Amino acid sequence: MLYTIFILDNWGDSLKTKSVSKNSVMLMEFDWFLFILTILLAIFGIVMIYSATRTTQSNTNVLVQSSAFALGTGAMLFMCFFDYEQLKNLIKPIFVFSIVILILVLIFGTSGDWGARSWIRFGVIGVQPAEFAKVCFIVTFSYHLSKVQESINKPLVLLGLLMHIGVMVGLILLQPDMGSAFVFMFMFICLLFVAKLSYKYIIPALVLGGASLPLIYRYVLSEYQQKRIQVFFNPESDPLYRGYNVIQSKIAVGSGQLWGNGYLQGTQNQMGYLPAKSTDFIFSVVCEELGFIGATLLIAALFLLVYKCFKTARRADNLFGRYICVGVGAMMLFHVFENIGMCIGLMPVTGIPLPFISYGGTSLVANMIAIGLVLSVSYHNKPRSVFDVY
Repeated sequence: MLYTIFILDNWGDSLKTKSVSKNSVMLMEFDWFLFILTILLAIFGIVMIYSATRTTQSNTNVLVQSSAFALGTGAMLFMCFFDYEQLKNLIKPIFVFSIVILILVLIFGTSGDWGARSWIRFGVIGVQPAEFAKVCFIVTFSYHLSKVQESINKPLVLLGLLMHIGVMVGLILLQPDMGSAFVFMFMFICLLFVAKLSYKYIIPALVLGGASLPLIYRYVLSEYQQKRIQVFFNPESDPLYRGYNVIQSKIAVGSGQLWGNGYLQGTQNQMGYLPAKSTDFIFSVVCEELGFIGATLLIAALFLLVYKCFKTARRADNLFGRYICVGVGAMMLFHVFENIGMCIGLMPVTGIPLPFISYGGTSLVANMIAIGLVLSVSYHNKPRSVFDVY
């Protein structure tokens, strides 16, 4: 898969030097590499979800994910050809929409596997508003940051930025969904860093944050959340309950060895020992069945996707587009790092899905919309004329 992607990327670069007409330049600006990489990752996710759910004798998850893939592909292409700068005229409605859906989930939401009230269900269809709220935050905060970038180190400006994220994170914590809250905070930190926030704020914030961790653990976290942190450091302390998921996941990862047991042949997966194997621990299924080689190729593909987001950010011709790409890249990076980390026992279990691979229609559609935003920044970069290119 990676070889094919590299060939396509090189082919796309050759178009930039050989195109001579305005139409070919317009086509050239479409980032085929990022588009095809996203499609291949989503298809690979469906293939692995089939393996993870094969023993249930039902293809419901595969059908749902395939439907979400079709919807997400359409949404991604729509966002690509829609000029992202027009979103500046919709910032207030987008912000209000994100707040409303987060409030609605507190009123009408149902609990998921981890106890957080983070889902709104319409019959058999479930929607997780936090996934769409992440994309909305990227757009609204990028616009906010682009308007105040020149004066970002002024206390009142920084306070306004803190209030922007504070509203969303506060609503997320009321669910409570600590995993999604961490995603928002990571995007926030990355965007402020790219906007050149002064170290006179960064260093004290890091010191204060580190010093407050014991107090947060003691007085803010619930007993259930404290137990999860304790199990993170020592899963064997509760091997049949809270530590069971991580223990079984690590067994699955290790049993794959170099080449894996073969597709549909993973013991932990097919025998039902691995919990949440189509969602949170889908990476463990990849490791068990495709081995170290397959897992490495998947990680490489995911980091290539993150790299393309940041590369597009560097080439963006305005701050709004640059911050959108950085926000999307930061979101994907945190999801990849956290999900893989919790599968191998290096990060606490938070229920964060692996982008494009884990089962979840809402997550897949939201991620493809986010990639569509990056494609839009690339596609609508100026110059638009063939004469300006040369």
